[in-house]
Amino acid sequence: MGGDFGPQVVIKGATDAARQKKVDLLLVGDAQRIEKELSALNVRGLDIEIQHASQVVDMDEKPSDALRRKKDSSIHVACRVVKEGRADGVISAGHSGATVASGIFVLGRINGVDRPALASIMPTEKKPVVFIDVGANVDCKPHHLMQFGIMADVLAKSVLNITHPRVGLLTIGEEEGKGNAVVRAAFDLFKNSSLNFLGNVEGRDIFSGEVDVVVCDGFVGNVALKLAEGLSRSLGRMLKTELKGDIISKAGAMLAMRAFKRFAQLMDPNEYGGAPLLGLERIALVCHGKSNATGIQRAVEMAATFVRNKALDQLVAGFEANAELASLRRQTRPAKQVAG
Repeated sequence: MGGDFGPQVVIKGATDAARQKKVDLLLVGDAQRIEKELSALNVRGLDIEIQHASQVVDMDEKPSDALRRKKDSSIHVACRVVKEGRADGVISAGHSGATVASGIFVLGRINGVDRPALASIMPTEKKPVVFIDVGANVDCKPHHLMQFGIMADVLAKSVLNITHPRVGLLTIGEEEGKGNAVVRAAFDLFKNSSLNFLGNVEGRDIFSGEVDVVVCDGFVGNVALKLAEGLSRSLGRMLKTELKGDIISKAGAMLAMRAFKRFAQLMDPNEYGGAPLLGLERIALVCHGKSNATGIQRAVEMAATFVRNKALDQLVAGFEANAELASLRRQTRPAKQVAG
């Protein structure tokens, strides 16, 4: 029910993925609207179940309020059916804050993880990079960044098949000691860890392909992600304008058209689907609000790959076996004794 384009785009993308990757779908939301959209598509042979949800989280609602007042919202119900084992993962293009909150409180966190984080897999000059966190946690402590790094390291190994991921900490300079107090303290944690830590990296290094994992807090990560998306779109528009300038430019554009199309596809965020929400006990992907049908299709395909490769099992095993992650667990207060 979420996303800027609503169920029409979400259902089209999901059914395309179901047909291509042979996965079953459980569509959660207003049953009448879902059935209406399905009736306009060729879904013959697809295994599709509908779970009615009477409420939707609006974009201007606070996640905590929505979680408390809207127990029958589509994202809350979707997380609940995954928790019950009726589905293997949840995908949402709606309110990202509500998705994160529902993931934490309904699906639950992996033991040892304080804060789940959103990891975007982005293209670079050489191979994809895991960029974490891109929006789930805007205020972080040093040990949160360290946890993000460990989670992304496991993801890079288990999903991208990178044997020894190179990890960088995003800040305002390459030298040790650059950045705010949180980043400087996190640097010491990374430096003394078993990760293949290369040190500080700057924004210009994200797309160079020289690192496999880039770590930052969700405020910086979301700004950087949106800047990259906006820049790629603007560059594409400016390039089109320049290539229409004169006859020589037009001729060159015709010769290079295939290369331009490949570049546009490479930089299109819809080609990379959703951002995995790492640290939960179940698979969860958060899609861009502006995702088109291709973006939803790629997200469903990514979730199916996670399931088939048993990536969550690998992530859980990696988290729980990591002594550093265990040492950074939140300190919980002992339960109070109650007199009988």
